[in-house]
Amino acid sequence: MKKRNIIAIMSAAVLMSSCGLYNKYERPTVDTKGIVRDAISDTDTLAVSDTTSFGNLPWRSVFTDPQLQALIGQALEKNVDLLNAALNVDMIKSQLMVSKLAFLPSIALSPQGTLASWDGAKATQTYQLPIAASWSVDLFGNLLSVKRNAQMQLLAAKDYQMAVKSQVVAGVANLYYTLLMLDRQQEILDEMESLTKETWDMMALQMKFGRARSTSVQSAEASYYSVKAQSADMRRQIREVENSLSLLIGQAGQAIQRGKLADQSLPTEFSTGIALQMLNNRPDVHAAEMKLASCFHNVQTARSRFYPSINISGAGTFTNSSGMGIVNPGKWLLSAVGSLTQPIFANGQLVAGLKVAKAQQEQAFNSWQNAIFKAGNEVSNALVSYNTYKEKGELDARQTELYRQNVEDTRQLYVSSGTTYLEVISAQANLLNAEISKVTDDFNKMQAVVSLYSALGGGVK
Repeated sequence: MKKRNIIAIMSAAVLMSSCGLYNKYERPTVDTKGIVRDAISDTDTLAVSDTTSFGNLPWRSVFTDPQLQALIGQALEKNVDLLNAALNVDMIKSQLMVSKLAFLPSIALSPQGTLASWDGAKATQTYQLPIAASWSVDLFGNLLSVKRNAQMQLLAAKDYQMAVKSQVVAGVANLYYTLLMLDRQQEILDEMESLTKETWDMMALQMKFGRARSTSVQSAEASYYSVKAQSADMRRQIREVENSLSLLIGQAGQAIQRGKLADQSLPTEFSTGIALQMLNNRPDVHAAEMKLASCFHNVQTARSRFYPSINISGAGTFTNSSGMGIVNPGKWLLSAVGSLTQPIFANGQLVAGLKVAKAQQEQAFNSWQNAIFKAGNEVSNALVSYNTYKEKGELDARQTELYRQNVEDTRQLYVSSGTTYLEVISAQANLLNAEISKVTDDFNKMQAVVSLYSALGGGVK
């Protein structure tokens, strides 16, 4: 009677397997409406209906400077973070292989032999060649869920590798353009150093003839030293950026061969693509979804633990020892066993494990949603930055021309005693600030292009 009850319970447990343990991951509904703000309007979102995206362009099509391309190529080969990301992918591939092999039977071979003699008699030889095999029957999806989880982890690792690649491409480009900006600012400071030295010499000559006071000469000299101090600080910044860029491309700090800021050409027309493209183009966004998929399969694994585990094992031994005596040649002894194990008293632990897995899945969904919003914010910020610095650059150019003319007119007036030394020095300072500001805004516009390209998932091709 008891045996019948046990059989009935085991049969009922098997029938419970119809609860959908083999569910496949399907992308849940996620909010992508209006994730990119219009760069001009304060109330409207960007109407993104283009099927193409600026982020889909190969990085060589965006960054056309040959020296920059060479640096990016070197970084993609030697950057430490990128190399480690590739190694991480290889490790997860090995883990996936382990989960796939779990579906196959395990086989063990352990040959044995003995040599025995009783009371000086002739020695007898016995041998055994046991072969044992066991197979876990995956009727309830435990092994399948583990394998699918490993597959999602592999995809996430590949996404992380692509995200690192995108970051490396953008990082090299930003540091390269930073160097070009600093080079141009250094040229401006060198020009201003010559100009302030001429002003100092001119005022010293004027004082010699009694047409200027010592205070004006002192101010002119101080202005000259101020420019030289800025120049020294600029050289320090250039060296630091060179060292940072060298580290990014996987080499010791050294001088970087580079072009000129004025020779750079970046795209000026952008398409962001449809909102859903961000789900696929952004490696970090896709990685967040693969994390969600991994948690989904963890839930399936937790559910499968409520169901029995079925194992089939078999053993075969080729031996000349039957236990009753020694026979030659040896014979085969075969056996097979099937077992079913149903968890009964571990229900509390299983329920808790399922609750934890479901909570982790919800967390992963929230992280995925936030990653999408973050991507939209980055695109929005890059677009508004580009428009802002483009407008500022145009205004800076007009302002610089006015200040340059103002310096010439003021110097001529000073020579003819039509103005004071303070106006000359002030005009020179205004020109310096305007030129530095113009270069900085031009760089910020270029940086906005790089940021937009990265925000749209660019750099992986």
